[in-house]
Amino acid sequence: MADNTQQIQEQVLQARDSGHKLNIVGGGTKSFMGRTADETADTLNLADHSGIVEYHPVELVMTVRAGTPLTEIEAALAEHDQCLHFEPPRFGDAATIGGTLACNLSGPARPWSGSVRDQVLGVRLINGKGEHLRFGGQVMKNVAGYDVSRLQAGALGTLGVMTEISLKVMPRPASSLTLVQAMSPDEVIDYMNRRAAEPKPITGACWVDGKVYLRLSGARSAVEATADKWSGEVMEGGETFWQQVRDLQHSFFADDDQPLWRFSVGSTAAIDAGRGDWFIDWAGSQRWLKGEGDLAEMEALATAAGGQVSLFRGGDRHGEVMHSQPQALKTIQRRVKQSFDPDGLFNPGRLYSWL
Repeated sequence: MADNTQQIQEQVLQARDSGHKLNIVGGGTKSFMGRTADETADTLNLADHSGIVEYHPVELVMTVRAGTPLTEIEAALAEHDQCLHFEPPRFGDAATIGGTLACNLSGPARPWSGSVRDQVLGVRLINGKGEHLRFGGQVMKNVAGYDVSRLQAGALGTLGVMTEISLKVMPRPASSLTLVQAMSPDEVIDYMNRRAAEPKPITGACWVDGKVYLRLSGARSAVEATADKWSGEVMEGGETFWQQVRDLQHSFFADDDQPLWRFSVGSTAAIDAGRGDWFIDWAGSQRWLKGEGDLAEMEALATAAGGQVSLFRGGDRHGEVMHSQPQALKTIQRRVKQSFDPDGLFNPGRLYSWL
């Protein structure tokens, strides 16, 4: 554990003076995301900039350095029977909180517990001028005006170097179980949406390989009463199943050679069952599709379903991998980038070729 803020700041200033670009790297577990990194850029490594700065269990707030591994954070929280409610995915033990926020990654509980973006209270950030800035704070009432802290979610490091992140934490659920039953793709969307709409302790709903899985978490009495009322068999090893879903370790995701498309769409949108292999998560709002395809073709599918698509893994990563944006939004994004990183130092082209 170390505070390397000064060294990071010096590297940013040196890069600006020399005209070099910087690829920001933490644990490196999410290097496959976004477009291909600029090979001519220098590496700015945050892996050693780690450690818990402050943790107040009673106030449910934790501040950590951006390179802190998720495993370290969750071990500290577990001592107080607390957790990160957004269930951050990790694609290896080196996964960091900074990379999780930069990539806007949240796990199976996202529709009910919120996203990583929702849990961020504040950040400290080194901008393209080498200035070390603070945004937000450690309580919700400090988040006012332009919420720059949450703007980092999904920016893939293009707006600056995060040095510290303050997060809300939550008590760990007292009880959890998973119900599973066979169901066809024609039935499952309506079924999951009806279940999700009920005032019950549901924290996960997905469908894969012809089966629907519902996770219940919360007070033991509420969990058991709901399980008795709903259909489905109680699944042995349910916790392991949801960890595999969270970390994309389920057998559905095993074939790294096939492109993997991530759809964020309306939860009630119909499924094109003839398109290929689908994994449906978040009660229908997040859908994964394996197989070759054209981005424009996938965008048309996503738009028809009321959402967007990205080429999450594999495929041609030299071209665009994110859903195309209207010109007005491009203009805004360029202005934001110019404000934070006027010389375009950070992760050039990683999010879009034009940013």
